[in-house]
Amino acid sequence: MKQLSDVTQSFAVSRSTGDADYKSDGLRPYARYRDFGFSKATDGMIHAHIIKLIGPCTDEVRKRHMHGVQLQLVYCMQGWIKIEHEGQGPMTMKAGDAWLMPPNIKHTVLDYSDDCHNLEITIPAEYPTVEC
Repeated sequence: MKQLSDVTQSFAVSRSTGDADYKSDGLRPYARYRDFGFSKATDGMIHAHIIKLIGPCTDEVRKRHMHGVQLQLVYCMQGWIKIEHEGQGPMTMKAGDAWLMPPNIKHTVLDYSDDCHNLEITIPAEYPTVEC
């Protein structure tokens, strides 16, 4: 497995131009994404983006799944999200809350506000997502 220390990193800046930054071409059809472009700057090691969740929360969103990551960190920037992580029970995370998800932890999005925006950082940038 490639380590971050083995990667030649380049300097990267992501400047916002507003709502046009958000694309619908990500993992989830019920979200829009603002990719910071850090995957390219780290040779695929790190991915960072903002996820705007689109309401309402449906059964498609609530599918239990896990991600084959080395690291997954999420910070709720705006609104709230109700989630359940394996062994942790349901919890509502609101703006200002952050959580670290261990590799392959099973989890479910239960609900979210119409204005929910989350910053997500993963290592590596690309990883498998498996429904459980």
